[in-house]
Amino acid sequence: MKKLKRYHSETAREYALRAITENIKSMDLEPGQAISENEISGFLGVSRTPVREAIQELYKAALIEIYPQRGSYVSLINSQYVEEAVFLRKVLDIAVIEEACDLATEEDIKLLEENVALQEFYLDKDNTKKIFELDNEFHRMIYVAAKKVTIHDMHDTFMIHFDRVRTLAMLAVKNNKIVDDHRLMVKAIKEKDKVKAKEIVEKHLKRYRVDQQELIKAYSQYFEK
Repeated sequence: MKKLKRYHSETAREYALRAITENIKSMDLEPGQAISENEISGFLGVSRTPVREAIQELYKAALIEIYPQRGSYVSLINSQYVEEAVFLRKVLDIAVIEEACDLATEEDIKLLEENVALQEFYLDKDNTKKIFELDNEFHRMIYVAAKKVTIHDMHDTFMIHFDRVRTLAMLAVKNNKIVDDHRLMVKAIKEKDKVKAKEIVEKHLKRYRVDQQELIKAYSQYFEK
C-alpha cells in the first residue's frame, strides 16, 4: 500500500477513504488481498474509526468484502460490474466530450496537451503507474473543460471496477494506442469536431476488451470465477 499525502481540508475519514480507494484503483491493494483496520490506521496515522467507516463505504460500492470472523478483503474483479461501469462511462464521456468541444478554453486545451506530452514522456520511460495517474487526470480535465466535474466525481468510485481492468491492461499490453487516443481527443476538442470526438471515445473504451481473455488468463487470481 502506498501512502498518500493528506490534504489540509480533509477529515480523517475523507483521507482514509481516498487513500484506500486510490490504492485499490492502482492495484497497490490487490484483488483478494486481506486488509487490516489496525495496519491501515497505523500506516495512515489516523484512528481506527475513520478507517472502519471508509471500509464500510467501499463495501457498499462492492469494492471490499467483509466476512464475519474472517475479516475484510479487497473484492475480486467482477466482470458484470466492469461492463456496467464501461456502459456508464461511455454514455457520460461521449456527452461530456461533445460539451467540451463547445466550451473548452485555450487554457483547457493547453493543459490537456501538456498532460498528453507527459504521458508520452512516461511511456518512453515505461512508467505504467505514472501513465495511469495522468490518464485519470486527463479524463477529469475534459469534464472540467465541459463544466461537468461534479458528475465526474460522483461516479468516480463505481468506475474503479473498470479502472482495475485498465491498470491490468496497461501492465499486460505495452503500447501507445491509449496515449494516441488522448492526443486525438485533444485535437477533436480543439477543432470542435464532435463527430470525431465521439468516434475516438467509443474506440478508446473498447480497447480493454481486445485483450480481456489475455488479462483473465494472466491474472486469473484477480477475477471472480
